[in-house]
Amino acid sequence: MRFDTPVGSTPIDRQTVIGRAHPRVEGPLKVTGTARYAAEHHEVAENVAYGYILGAAIARGQIDRIDIATALAAPGVRAVVTHENVGPIGIGKFYVQRVLAGPRVDHYHQAVAVVVADTFEQARAAAALILVDYCREQGRFDLAGQKPQTPIAPDEPSGPAITSVGRFEPAFAAAPVTVDETYTVPDQAHAMMEPHATIARWDGDKLTCWTSIQQINWGVRDLGLITGTPKENIRLISSFIGGGFGGKGTTQSDLALAALAARVAGRPVKLALQRPLMFNNTIHRPKTIQRIRLGAGRDGRLLAIGHDSWSGNLQGGRTEPTTLPTRLLYRGENRLLRRYLATLDLAEGNAMRAPGEAPGMMALEIAMDELAEKLGMDPVELRIVNDTQVDPEKPARRFSTRPFVECLRTGAERFGWARRPTRPASRRDGRWLIGMGMASAIRGAPISKAGARVLLGRDGTITVETDMTDIGTGSYTIVAQTAAEMMGVPLDRVVARLGDSTFPETPGSGGQQGAASVTAGVYAACAMLRDRVTQRLGFDSTEVTFADSRVHSGGRSVPLAEAARDGEIVVEDSMEYGNLKQRFAQQTVGAHFAEVAVDAYTGAVRVRRMLAVCAAGRILNPTTARSQVIGGMTMGIGAALMEEMAVDTRFGFFVNHDLAGYEVPVHADVPHLDVHFIDEVDATMSPVKAKGVGELGLSGVAPAIANAVYNATGVRVREYPVTLDKHLEKLPGIA
Repeated sequence: MRFDTPVGSTPIDRQTVIGRAHPRVEGPLKVTGTARYAAEHHEVAENVAYGYILGAAIARGQIDRIDIATALAAPGVRAVVTHENVGPIGIGKFYVQRVLAGPRVDHYHQAVAVVVADTFEQARAAAALILVDYCREQGRFDLAGQKPQTPIAPDEPSGPAITSVGRFEPAFAAAPVTVDETYTVPDQAHAMMEPHATIARWDGDKLTCWTSIQQINWGVRDLGLITGTPKENIRLISSFIGGGFGGKGTTQSDLALAALAARVAGRPVKLALQRPLMFNNTIHRPKTIQRIRLGAGRDGRLLAIGHDSWSGNLQGGRTEPTTLPTRLLYRGENRLLRRYLATLDLAEGNAMRAPGEAPGMMALEIAMDELAEKLGMDPVELRIVNDTQVDPEKPARRFSTRPFVECLRTGAERFGWARRPTRPASRRDGRWLIGMGMASAIRGAPISKAGARVLLGRDGTITVETDMTDIGTGSYTIVAQTAAEMMGVPLDRVVARLGDSTFPETPGSGGQQGAASVTAGVYAACAMLRDRVTQRLGFDSTEVTFADSRVHSGGRSVPLAEAARDGEIVVEDSMEYGNLKQRFAQQTVGAHFAEVAVDAYTGAVRVRRMLAVCAAGRILNPTTARSQVIGGMTMGIGAALMEEMAVDTRFGFFVNHDLAGYEVPVHADVPHLDVHFIDEVDATMSPVKAKGVGELGLSGVAPAIANAVYNATGVRVREYPVTLDKHLEKLPGIA
């Protein structure tokens, strides 16, 4: 099916199943422990061995010698895989990292060997017996000391790294009110609950891997490139994923090295990354240093917007695209946005939930708060006067939908924004300094070709197969809801099967495009099935209704199962797209509000309450959508107040590389979180009229909290996370 014109009425608009709050269809499996995650498929491979990765002990240099003889002689050891015996290894198309060092070492904890043994304990013990002689070289580990002066060429997948509209420099210089400040966002880890894990099995030249991966199609492609295996010989299965946040986007070291180790050892291999290895071996959100320059008239209207951003990466890597939200969020005739890339010898910086928008907003939205204060203007009103209904860089290109002002006004009313102290550090509750802050939210609404296979069984059940993954987001549920709505059956009459590369292809879970894309693909396949059913039953397809597990047309009503009486009906289709995303700016928007309390004695920050107001097209399932948003808000609390990967700039590694040292929010840190969805649909997206929402829930949260801390204390912190040491000495006196 091709979609290239904004749609009118569709079967989805009935909303008898879609748009309703349904519990997760796979929930019982998860709460009873019967959902099989990657490392738990014990039944799939007899005689499975265990792999253990030895990570590099240096961050940059050369392996002069690697002695595996003692390790090979250890009890239970079946193989030791190194660059000397594994054969040629390629690189995938999305990550630039090499999964196995040798002889060059690119970063700390890059794999230098994989031990394969009969038990995990034997593999781990043998790994300690490997002797590696390194020639250490001086590395580049400190972004602040490596900032380049020239922006990179504008050719990144996320869009141009340099955009210029109007004449920024003279407009900024002439602006009556200006802000010119620098903000720092540290390196951050995905820190998902389930580690990267894979079971790999070869059957001749055919490779099957049970793994934890977000984008099956990319995984097949990249695993093929790394191992030299034709795509058609690879099968990936990822039925359940215990969190990813972008860190399992495509092939990581667990998948590639499990496959390579299984080939060398001649038997199936299970390999799970040990937690301390994950922080330095896999990808992360890279540190950024961002300079924001805003120039406004006395009425608050932006006259000039400048955003310069520095990040670092391995050779060949990409920038953190922090200027993405600045390009589209506010009006302004004169704009200059530039991204700079330093080469660093740290683990690869790459996609983490809302790449670009999340860290970019952490700078831009504090700057907007500072501008509001200089203007003597309410921060909500400042954003309202700078709303735009057209792409600021291409004024002829309108937003498909953009109820941004409605989000701001609704949020202010629901949160009680009028009670916000207008003078910082002026409200107390005993020993606590109380403050309120807010920030805008924006995140792209991409949508990509996605396919599905739909089967109508003789008993009237519907089975949907697609390689879409569920990383805890609710994919199983919304896929089943879409099919139930289209075919007019109850939700419990639909079986959703996901996460298998033998199923029709989707873009998977990433970039906030999964839900919109896969439901559109299911829509296309179900539309084809509806046509097939009406033909079998002899109905006129233009006047047919599917409802109550029956097919209605004119005066006739026939059970849906009747169409499959002589055998199940199987169809497969995909949704493809024209140029609507070029004609319209397709974005999700929102607003975040936060109230905090800061201990006047210790400087400790406690979040008291938060509200997110989101506009993201049709909300497919309010329960799972709300869950996505509160998950993003929780992650935003971490980004604002505690999350930071500390770099040892002498030896080039992230020091706090486990869940004891890398702090993330726990129950005690998270108050009641309120979520409100604006009632809207977007007819330019697909016949389902939905957008993604999971990353919008994060974008803007951290600066809302940072602005609330300033409102409480009167101390502006521009270096995340906002920890007590950064404002303690400047707190107002204790009465």
